[in-house]
Amino acid sequence: MTPETSRYADFETLQEQAVALRREGLSRRQIRDRLHVHNNDILNRLLEDEPPPEWTKRPNAKDDLRARARELRLEGRTYDQIQVELGCSKSSISLWVRDLPKPERRRTQEESSEIARRGWEPTLLRREAERLGVKRAAAEEVGALSERELFLLGVGLYWAEGTKDKPHARRERVTFVNSDPGMIRVFTAWLDLLGVAPERRRYHVMIHETGDVSGAEQHWGRIVDADPSTFGKTTLKRHNPLTNRKNVNTGYHGCLVIRILGSADLYRRIEGAWCGIVGAVPIPSTGSRT
Repeated sequence: MTPETSRYADFETLQEQAVALRREGLSRRQIRDRLHVHNNDILNRLLEDEPPPEWTKRPNAKDDLRARARELRLEGRTYDQIQVELGCSKSSISLWVRDLPKPERRRTQEESSEIARRGWEPTLLRREAERLGVKRAAAEEVGALSERELFLLGVGLYWAEGTKDKPHARRERVTFVNSDPGMIRVFTAWLDLLGVAPERRRYHVMIHETGDVSGAEQHWGRIVDADPSTFGKTTLKRHNPLTNRKNVNTGYHGCLVIRILGSADLYRRIEGAWCGIVGAVPIPSTGSRT
């Protein structure tokens, strides 16, 4: 049996020596070297319940910050306010003060929202100015439209928003529906270009039953320069109380339907022109893939 094994066998004696050395102020390493105990598990058992001497404790640089953070929290400060004053992270602050009661809200939700809005206002104004600037520059780039450009634009506009013929439901008639006054103006200008007389144009309004029907008819009459009394019967859409409609303000005027009488030939011209536009678009060559 080696001397070290012999010492381990007399555990109680060894523990008395370790405790005595600990109480003299020795560190774990000093006790280990003094007693030649190099097994950490045994050393832990020997020093169990014996606190380390003060000189071996590492000072924590954040102890003062933690104490100050707790003081500020008890004064009713928020995490943001504590962070500004102490310069530490919110995660650290949360760990230090999470057992303390939350401060009472000093502002209403509306007041907080208003403060946040004012803080964002300069940024929002700048973004809006940038947005308007881009739109204005793009509008100026368009310039005047030639008759050919207006014709092609009208064909594309109709093919996007107008009714179309289907093999299972023949509808060779021109009917255009939209809620955008600009779209309606461009479409009527296109009809003028094609020589579609006003007498062949029929209008009627489609609108939610909760909307202002008379106001909508007056609105669209001004857009197309027509007397609302000549409009067809307004179509009312039933209101579903389960839906969350956004178009409920005074700017809501529903949609205007424009139907052209005797328009089968015009419809065929539109469809043919659209096919010509599609055929004229160059198809990019992808090359051979191996």
